[in-house]
Amino acid sequence: MKNIVIFGAPGSGKGTQSELIIKKYGLGHISTGDVLRNEIKNETESGKTAKSYIDKGQLIPDSLMIEILAQVYDGFGSEHPGVIFDGFPRTLPQAEELKRMLTRRGHSIAGMIELDVPEDKLIERLIKRGQLQGRTDDNEETIRKRLDVYRRQTEPLIGWFKNEGLHHRVDGYGELDRIFADVCQIIDSL
Repeated sequence: MKNIVIFGAPGSGKGTQSELIIKKYGLGHISTGDVLRNEIKNETESGKTAKSYIDKGQLIPDSLMIEILAQVYDGFGSEHPGVIFDGFPRTLPQAEELKRMLTRRGHSIAGMIELDVPEDKLIERLIKRGQLQGRTDDNEETIRKRLDVYRRQTEPLIGWFKNEGLHHRVDGYGELDRIFADVCQIIDSL
C-alpha cells in the first residue's frame, strides 16, 4: 500500500499531479479542497463553518479536517492500493494525527512529494484558475493571504517529513510531462 502526501503551496499543481498519479497507479484521492467544496455546496454544518474560514483565507480547524478525512479514508475500504492525500496535512498537529490515524488502521505514509513552485508563478496560476473555474476563493487578495498562511503554518511540515524520512522534492514549475516523470520516479522508488 502506498499512501502518498502530495505537498505544496496553493497552485503548485497538487490536483493535476494527483489526477495523473491516480490514472497510472490506481490510488484513491482525498483532496481536502474538493471535500470541503462539496460540504459547502451541500450546505452542511461543517461546510458552513469551513466556508467562513476559507473566505478569510484561513485554515480549517484541525478537528473538523481530521473528522472528515477519516470518514473519506475509511470509505476506500481496507484493501485499497493506497491514497493520495492532497492538501492534507497542513499543520504539524494534522501530520501527527494523520500518522496516528493510519497507524491505528495498520497503514502508514509511504512518502511525501513536495511540488516546489516560485510564488509569482503560483499567483499567476491561481488567478487564471479562478477565472476559468469561477472559484471565488482564487482572487489576488485571498491568494496572498493563503500563501502567507502556507508559509507560516504549512511550510514547516517540510522539516517534519524530512525527520520522518518521507520528504521528496520535485521542481513543480515547467513542462507537465517532466514534472510527472519526476513524480513517478519517486513513487516507483517507494
